[in-house]
Amino acid sequence: MNNADLIVAILRAAGIQRGFGVPSGNVLPLMEAMREGGIDFVLTAHEGSAGFAADVTARMTGVPGLCIATLGPGATNLATGVGCAYLDRSPLIAITCTLNEAQLGRRMQMWIDHETLFKPITKASFRLRRGEIAATLEKALRIAISEPPGPVHLDLPEDVALAAAQESVPRESIAGADAPGAARSGQSDRSDNGIDRAATLLRNAKRPVAVIGANAMRLPQPGSLRALVERHGIPFATTTMAKGLIDETHPLSIGCIERARRQLQRGFIREHADLIIGLGYDTVEVEYEAWIGDVPLLHVDVERADVDSSVRIVHEVVGPLAQSIPALAGLDPIPNAWTRQAGDDGVHIAEVDAHRSAFQRSLRPAGDRFSPHEAIDVVRRVLPHEGVLAFDVGAHTHQIASQWTAYGPRTFLITNGWSSMGFGLPAAIAAKLARPDLPVVCIVGDGCFQMTCGELAVAKRERLAIPFVVLDDGWLSLIKVKQERRSLPYYGTALPAETRQPPAHYFGVPVMTGENAADLEHALVSALAMDGPNVIQIGVDPAHYSETVYD
Repeated sequence: MNNADLIVAILRAAGIQRGFGVPSGNVLPLMEAMREGGIDFVLTAHEGSAGFAADVTARMTGVPGLCIATLGPGATNLATGVGCAYLDRSPLIAITCTLNEAQLGRRMQMWIDHETLFKPITKASFRLRRGEIAATLEKALRIAISEPPGPVHLDLPEDVALAAAQESVPRESIAGADAPGAARSGQSDRSDNGIDRAATLLRNAKRPVAVIGANAMRLPQPGSLRALVERHGIPFATTTMAKGLIDETHPLSIGCIERARRQLQRGFIREHADLIIGLGYDTVEVEYEAWIGDVPLLHVDVERADVDSSVRIVHEVVGPLAQSIPALAGLDPIPNAWTRQAGDDGVHIAEVDAHRSAFQRSLRPAGDRFSPHEAIDVVRRVLPHEGVLAFDVGAHTHQIASQWTAYGPRTFLITNGWSSMGFGLPAAIAAKLARPDLPVVCIVGDGCFQMTCGELAVAKRERLAIPFVVLDDGWLSLIKVKQERRSLPYYGTALPAETRQPPAHYFGVPVMTGENAADLEHALVSALAMDGPNVIQIGVDPAHYSETVYD
């Protein structure tokens, strides 16, 4: 056994089943160890996509993702995906395979200081050394899955990879990383007094509103969120990444904040709420001060809130959400002044019902041509409730986040901390590899598609039945809308028609086209029934983005 074999054996024992990357000669010792050791190597078109795919693998499985690149440009490419895992908080091991130890630090082809490169976008960065492989891997895995989770970078010199192992695989799975939902909490400063103070604030509030954030995505039992809001009759909203932690058809659901038609959501909260309860709210998605106004804040999270001085924090419960949220849900029911009405699907709140209906109507303005909001509704109607949506960053992100109904956890995949274009295709691929039993659909804009369409070759090689829906509107629409808001001319944001003409196939992936709802629905139903990927390029008129995306 050499050190590359030892690395693979330890990662395999931690529950890691596949790694994503692009090889070079320096990577070959690790790749061969993966082949022999039972970890699949998934070749991506770009190292950034490997990082995105590893991030999403962690989200879908609870086990750290794995991505691999060569030195220099491979490492810098990989950094884009690793940064996503850092700000979006996914446990991940990123391995760069570099020169022999004696060559490190010299002026040599492709070499840069990888530890310096990755330091600001990882929780830790280590060089792997002879005789310290197992200890370093154990430390890396523990750091990656501890709260808040994130990526850890490992630099592997080629001669170290090939050297005979001086250690054995640890007897126990490192840090329990082989269990779903493996992210571990650090020390807690949650106390009974903290919960008691939170309970007092709830009792004194007449119209509390809960806002669920991205850190709650890692709850091992997300049902505790539903138990909390139902126990006390509290309306709830979510951030973009937290959609689906409670079924959004729930009568207490207000919807998603700070996306399309965000002013309507802000207005409802500021007008009606007298206490905001932030549950796992990570300000990396959107800072509290953007929307909370002068409403007091009860912050319940794994760490203290990062806020502007204008935010009125009245109390913080800091510690493992797996303890804090069930504790709040276990309190005796606390009445409030919301107007309650009985319904077939549970208790409704009149103010919430009226607002939710108005909010959803506002997202669907009438138009003469087929629009993005109509296309999104078609995809939602066709995709089964348990199906997974992966999408990309742009104007369509705002529209989808506010408009889409998410029915369950881990069915709504987007980056909203890193917010990088290029996320959608590799996210869908990773989701389908992790959960081949679930239908997966990807929606991207035409700009995002041009950036990462090479990843279709991955879906083809892996025989993944994923429909990739491309909203072809001819613009970088989000930036176009921002140009309008600043009274700037359109410049550098048009995607000319001659550059978007669909071929018969991309890398062997067949293409279907359409211009209306019927075309899209027929293509999507057909694509979901096939045994491989398909591209559905659908023409849409982006005009309503100017009305809905930034209101």
